[in-house]
Order: sequence, then structure tokens, then C-alpha cells
Amino acid sequence: MSNTIETGLPEDWEVRHSQSKNLPYYFNSATKTSRWEPPSGTDVDKLKIYMAKYHSPTSQQQQQQQQQQPQGKIRCAHLLVKHNQSRRPSSWRESEITRTKQEALTTLQGFEQRIKSGSISLGELALTESDCSSARKRGDLGYFGRGDMQKEFEDAAFALKPGEISGIVDTASGLHLIERLE
Repeated sequence: MSNTIETGLPEDWEVRHSQSKNLPYYFNSATKTSRWEPPSGTDVDKLKIYMAKYHSPTSQQQQQQQQQQPQGKIRCAHLLVKHNQSRRPSSWRESEITRTKQEALTTLQGFEQRIKSGSISLGELALTESDCSSARKRGDLGYFGRGDMQKEFEDAAFALKPGEISGIVDTASGLHLIERLE
């Protein structure tokens, strides 16, 4: 019961950490099944708080990641808002995403305004609002090169200078705001 209160997950579910992907996942101790997205019946608001508190990287981890930039690669963070036409309309936040593309656009435009106003950073917002599992890392996707991401995402990311944030980028995954970190 205390697990349900702290994490917001239904009974028998817990958050575990994948060593191979270095990301948290959800495990049902009764059925011995696991999944990347939270199970239905999850209190998403409680889960957001739990994940931000216990499954976001420390500043030391972020500094270690920043120290070695591979040749020809860039590092970006992003905030993804999926919609019902996304190629996989589910996420760690919602097991089934039903919002329309227009609703996703309106949501992301609101996030964009908050970021531009300086009231919150993209990374802070990504922790609780991004539909990508990278939310746990403040949206940080790590280093990637040409050919590693969807073309629209990649083109927008490589057009940015470090510290810049893109406009809204539409891909098969959903709608993104991208911040070039390095």
C-alpha cells in the first residue's frame, strides 16, 4: 500500500531500473511482467512527482555526460507531446493518448511560451510533461549524429546552436521542442 501512495502505481507494481538502457521501467511483482509505460490505473500526478524526485539524473551525472562530446555528434534535450496520430500513442505518463494533434499543438505552444518567458526551463518541464522516456533525464537524449533520429527532428536539432531552442517540430512520434545542449 505504501508503494501505491508514494509512486502512484497500482498494487503489485513498482519502479525498477534497467541496467542496459539506464532507464526506469515498471515491474509487476505478482505477474513478473514488465513494461516501459506505466500500467493502467496509475495516478499520473503522483508518479510524475516520484519520477522527478527519484529517477532524474544528478548534476554530477549530467556533468560526466557533458565532458566527452563525440566527433560529429550533438547533444540535445527535448520535450515531446504525443497525440492520437503519433506512431505509438502511449507514454510513461499515459497508457493511451487520446488528445488530438491540435490539442497537442496548443499544449506545446503553452509550454513554449513558459520556456521563452523564463519561468521554467525545457529540462524542468520535460521532467513532468514530456511523453518521452527521456523525461527522466530532463529530456536529455545524449549524443547523436546524422542518421540517428527522424529526419525532421535531426534537421531542426542540427540547425540549432548550443543553448538555442527550436520552434515546434512535427515528427511521426509527435510534436517536439528541442534544446541544443552541445
